[in-house]
Order: sequence, then structure tokens, then C-alpha cells
Amino acid sequence: MNIEKLTVEQADLRKLLGAGSGDAALLYLYLRSGNPLSTAAEELGLNQSQLSCAGATLRQLGLHSEDVPATFIPGERPAYSEEDVVCAMDKDNGFRSLYGEVQRLLGKSLNTEELKILLGFSRYLGLRNDVISVLVCYCKERSRQKGSLRGPSLRTIEKEAYAWADRGISTLEEAAAFIQSQNLRNSRIERLKRLLQIRGRNLTAGEERYASAWLDMGFDEEALAMAYERTCLNTGGLNWAYMNKILTRWHEAGLHTAEAVKQGDRKKAVPKGASGQLGQAELEAIERVLREG
Repeated sequence: MNIEKLTVEQADLRKLLGAGSGDAALLYLYLRSGNPLSTAAEELGLNQSQLSCAGATLRQLGLHSEDVPATFIPGERPAYSEEDVVCAMDKDNGFRSLYGEVQRLLGKSLNTEELKILLGFSRYLGLRNDVISVLVCYCKERSRQKGSLRGPSLRTIEKEAYAWADRGISTLEEAAAFIQSQNLRNSRIERLKRLLQIRGRNLTAGEERYASAWLDMGFDEEALAMAYERTCLNTGGLNWAYMNKILTRWHEAGLHTAEAVKQGDRKKAVPKGASGQLGQAELEAIERVLREG
């Protein structure tokens, strides 16, 4: 195994920590050290399933550029006819099996228009039946988490299917890696909601964009709590735009932890030209500045 000292970019490190996958982090370091993917399973002690999931996670994070064949060619979507559907039901055992499985998962019969959409999943997007089943389950769970009492429509599932195809998700490993990352993100957003004292409702689309951006920046929860406290002290409550300005400024300065923010504040609080140890009065003044934001 080729092991040498390497430097991991801070942005890459935040992605790896956010993914919560030890196998993916191990594979990333292995590949970054110049080792070939072909020997990763043996040298890292991973079975083929673990290696596939780790590789899929890195691809989802944009940290591994292994070529994945496109499952469809972007462009005008084909318009399937009723005849296409009838022919598929009569002659394609795989599609007939998929039709029955999706009906079971959604708990309803599919009409002709919905069958045309389903046909597009397999014939145009090139998704395998097992991946489509996972896709439907994912959309069902997401709908439930948003408080909907009804299952997702085929049109809603279709939008997600195209998003998966754009991301190159075409295998169970890719789907599992994506769902794991989304579950982890949702968990972090729920913790952020509690930190922001938001209860009993979902975030609006605009609020979720702010929350996702802050998580992508790589802040720890204590730093987010500090930003929230300063926002409340200066505006009288939660002001998303104001808090975003605070966090954007910290991000641009490379301050992503509470300790880093405190150190940055101390540096700004010390007068230029000051030298030696600070006296008690100066320390108290600095702490007062920090408390007041």
C-alpha cells in the first residue's frame, strides 16, 4: 500500500465528515495516496458491497471522478403511447413485474398515464427495477416526513427519478449512498430547527435553502448557536438574512467552529500594537465585546 503524507482540503474534509461514512473516508485517503481502485478491497479489508457503497458515496460528494456511463441522453423526453404500454404489459415480463411492485408500494392501481411515466423510468432513464423500487420507497418516506397523509404521485416520483439520473444514480449502491447522505442531512436540519427554536412546522423553501447552505459551509452546531444568539441579541429574534450575513462572513474568514470564531473575535478585540499579556481589565473588556456580538 502506497502511504504518504498528504493534505486534505478543508472543503473535502467537511464533505467526508458530513457523509458519516468511515468506509468512504478510508477509500478517499487510499485513492488520494495514489493507490489504484483495483486493489482497494483487498488492502482495505472491504467486501465488494462495502467498496461499491464507499465509491458511490465519494461520487455523490464529488470526491471521486470514476467514469459512470450515462443512463440517458438529455433532451426531449419520449412520448409513450397507449400502444407502447399495452405492448410492454404483454411482452415485457420485467415491466409487468415492476408495474405490480409499484402498485403494491403505492397502495393503488396505476392508470394509463401513470404507466407511461413508469415506462419512461426503465426505457428512457435506464433505471433498473430494484432501483425504481428504492426510488418509490424514498419518495414515500420523504412525503411522510413532510406530513402528507397521501402518498407521492407518479409525477412527483418522476421529478425525483430525473434528479437521480442527473446525479448518475443507476445502481443500488448509488441509491443507498444518496439516501444515506439525505437522511444525514435531514437529521442535521432537524437539529438546526431545534437550535433555532422552530417547532411544529416544516421549514419553508427559502428557510431550507439557508439551512442547507449553512450545513454545506461546514459549521459545527456550537458555531451555529453562537450566530443565532448574536442574531437574536441584535434583531430581537430569528432573522434568517441577518444570521446568514454573520455565517457568510465567518465562512469567508475560514471560521467554522465556535472556538475558531472566539479566537477571531479576540484578535479583532486586541488593539493594534498591543504586546505582552493582557491585564484583567482588558480581558473583561474583550469578554464584554464577545457577549454583545
